Amino acid sequence: MGAIQVTGLGKAYRQYASRWGRLAEWLLPFSRPRHQQKWVLHDISFAVAPGEAIGIIGINGAGKSTLLKLITGTSQPTRGTVSLQGRVAALLELGMGFHPDFTGRQNAYMAGQLIGLSAEDIHALMPEIEAFAEIGDYIDMPVRVYSSGMQMRLAFSVATCKRPDILIVDEALSVGDAYFQHKSFNRIREFAKQGTTLLIVSHDKAAIQSICHRAILLEHGRVAMEGEPEAVMDYYNALIAENGNRTVQQTQLADGRTQTVSGTGEAAVAEIGLYNARGEAIEVVKCGEPLELRVSVQVNTDLDALVLGYGIKDRLGQVMYGTNTWHTGQVLKQLKAGQRHQFSIRFPANFGVGSYSVQTALVDSDTHLSANYEWRDYAVVFDVINADKPVFAGSLWLDSQIEITP
Repeated sequence: MGAIQVTGLGKAYRQYASRWGRLAEWLLPFSRPRHQQKWVLHDISFAVAPGEAIGIIGINGAGKSTLLKLITGTSQPTRGTVSLQGRVAALLELGMGFHPDFTGRQNAYMAGQLIGLSAEDIHALMPEIEAFAEIGDYIDMPVRVYSSGMQMRLAFSVATCKRPDILIVDEALSVGDAYFQHKSFNRIREFAKQGTTLLIVSHDKAAIQSICHRAILLEHGRVAMEGEPEAVMDYYNALIAENGNRTVQQTQLADGRTQTVSGTGEAAVAEIGLYNARGEAIEVVKCGEPLELRVSVQVNTDLDALVLGYGIKDRLGQVMYGTNTWHTGQVLKQLKAGQRHQFSIRFPANFGVGSYSVQTALVDSDTHLSANYEWRDYAVVFDVINADKPVFAGSLWLDSQIEITP
């Protein structure tokens, strides 16, 4: 079983005013320093227990890839320590370790030996590597003729041909086609079930929330938040929209979940509730039951436009359905401070048995990135039960009809 311990990790690069300063330091090693240190990681500490899956998220430049390089040993930290227990397989930069003039098969042998496999092991595993990569005759052609997706297929197939104790994956999977991404994440999930420790960097919210037990958000080289994947992803999405006088707040709900509210406050949800066909407020819903979501929005400053968006998420935080009044052609224009508007949204509860939540967004267009008045997670929480439908699996109820003919 693999484990990872990161303690006080920091990384700084030297910045010189000119190339002559670098040369002077080489020639006069005991003279005054002629460089400044640019810190890209600051005091990073966390532990990954055997069999645990951790997701690393953050905007470009936050330090995610640098952190993985320090953990895998391809770069050395300026301060702090990294302790690894078990055999490590890492998939960092696309095609790292591949020689463009060698064939895919030759590169597979070299890459396999770099992760601790013997030539005999690779020879025995080569049929499985070829079958998983699905690149056909290209396996015996030079890698320089491969597309980025083909390189990804081969690199992932080699790195995961034998279950490692620790699997570290950077964003390289994002270059693959949808079919291979699905296939790769299935293998990652199987490894996780068998006890492999996972450390994965991805912008794919669904992947992080479905695979990982915890998530770590990096911002400006520091740990900004660590916790449940859904709470961290909600905070991350709020930070993306943050600028100027926008704020991000997180509060603990009575059931232990973390609610994230962000925005400028120029408009806000004053009241929200879920009601049945009789107009009664409800928290437990029967599958297929007609529902009404009532939202009262308070306008706090004069606005040129107001758009209400909503989404329904499952217990893992994955959006089952979402839309907004921009897409439905119902944008409110030229609003005055002090106005209040009532929105009524009707839909059938065609969801599977489980716990769901409603998130709301008040913006000025089809996205929250231009003007985020308010973004609210867990605005409403409700449970779906199956009272009168045939037994079914999944998060969606389809009133399907099955016909059988002789």
